[in-house]
Amino acid sequence: MDTALGIHRFHFAFTVTYHYLFPQLTMGLALLILIFKTLALRPGGDHFNRSARFWAKIFAINFVMGVVTGIPMEFQFGTNWSRFSEAAGGVIGQTLAMEGVYSFFLESTFLGLFLYGEKLLGRIGHWFAAFMVFLGAWLSGYFILATNAWMQYPVGHGIDADGRIYLESFWQVLLNPWLFWMYLHNMIGSVVTAAFVMASIGAYYLLSGKHPEQARTFVKTGVIAGFTASVLMLFPTGDGQGKMVARHQPIALAAMEGLFETQARAPIAILGQPDVERGKLDNPLTIPGVLSMLTYRRWSAEVRGLDAHPRDLWPDNIPLLFYSFHIMIGLGTIFIAVMSAAALLLWKGALYTSKAMLWTLALMLPFPYIANTAGWLTAELGRQPWLIYGVMRTSAGPSTQVSSGNALFTLIGFMGMYALLSILFLFLVHREIDHGPEPDPAPPREPAPEDEPAPLEEVA
Repeated sequence: MDTALGIHRFHFAFTVTYHYLFPQLTMGLALLILIFKTLALRPGGDHFNRSARFWAKIFAINFVMGVVTGIPMEFQFGTNWSRFSEAAGGVIGQTLAMEGVYSFFLESTFLGLFLYGEKLLGRIGHWFAAFMVFLGAWLSGYFILATNAWMQYPVGHGIDADGRIYLESFWQVLLNPWLFWMYLHNMIGSVVTAAFVMASIGAYYLLSGKHPEQARTFVKTGVIAGFTASVLMLFPTGDGQGKMVARHQPIALAAMEGLFETQARAPIAILGQPDVERGKLDNPLTIPGVLSMLTYRRWSAEVRGLDAHPRDLWPDNIPLLFYSFHIMIGLGTIFIAVMSAAALLLWKGALYTSKAMLWTLALMLPFPYIANTAGWLTAELGRQPWLIYGVMRTSAGPSTQVSSGNALFTLIGFMGMYALLSILFLFLVHREIDHGPEPDPAPPREPAPEDEPAPLEEVA
């Protein structure tokens, strides 16, 4: 791989991976905060209002971090990937502009109203602000994913004589069939992250004896949302996304599964180490026929391996793609198991006193971030060697005037700045968690016998 190209790729991978640590929480939290605000509309719902206010502070810190790290990422299209921007800007400029104008501004405007306008807006108005924050966050995700989906499965475009890609059908881009399952899978993945974070913080409070009433609400909400979202990640969204990959990117499917040879009754690999040079999977642990069944709904169906495709079209980092895919699948399976056990304990009324499960929930906090990162690595590595699948190779996209030395210099600078941002972020979040949610008001104290007034007869 060319040195400058490799650094450009790693630079963008670093910035987008770091950036996505924050939106994946805010998009999921937007839904859970809206649920709290909806429950707060009921009589006696002030407890849920306090829960919403606490998580709105965590949301705001993550939102600011997402903005700070997202803007430089978009500038990289012009600095590090100018040839890609020049060729495809007529298409991706539409969706990226809509994300900024219609989604980001919507979300940020109503977030300010939600944080500081509760008394001004009233109960219904404040609920509406929460709904608009949710709508802005999920619309933002839609437009960003529409851009990526077009790069995975380009539709609604043409190419002029100069090689520039122009937009032919705006609606084909926004209604891209690849986008449907990708959007659902990604957004539900953000709910998984938010649910595990909420359950983890609630479990921490219960284990430390702090804010018990709010902690129970956080654990209960996190477990119910986490169980539901984790199951939906497997089916139907994961299954639907997998079918799209099998249909439109069969080379990526073969590399993800470590399937080097075309075969009927194709096995699914649970474990193994890809040996690309020899074209085989070392030390495999496989289940025969399962890949055929999952892909084509027939145990005996033939699945094309990497040997059925020209080698220059293979993904250029098959081992990393294989491991990323299996980390995502493995963690997703663990999420279902953990949340199923927690939901069973919740149903039996034993969750809040089960120290083993509370510790498990508390320690699970980082793993949804790892799973989401592995999922995005799978999607992006699987598309290689294409920047726009079947249209533009990755090697044709970077800027020709930015040397490897310049790219490395800015990469090191970004790493330093993001290290400082990480320290600030962790300090602010720790401060909010340490402060905790507003306590529920104490119930009125029953008067003690010695405090009761004497009967009138005794006074007389």
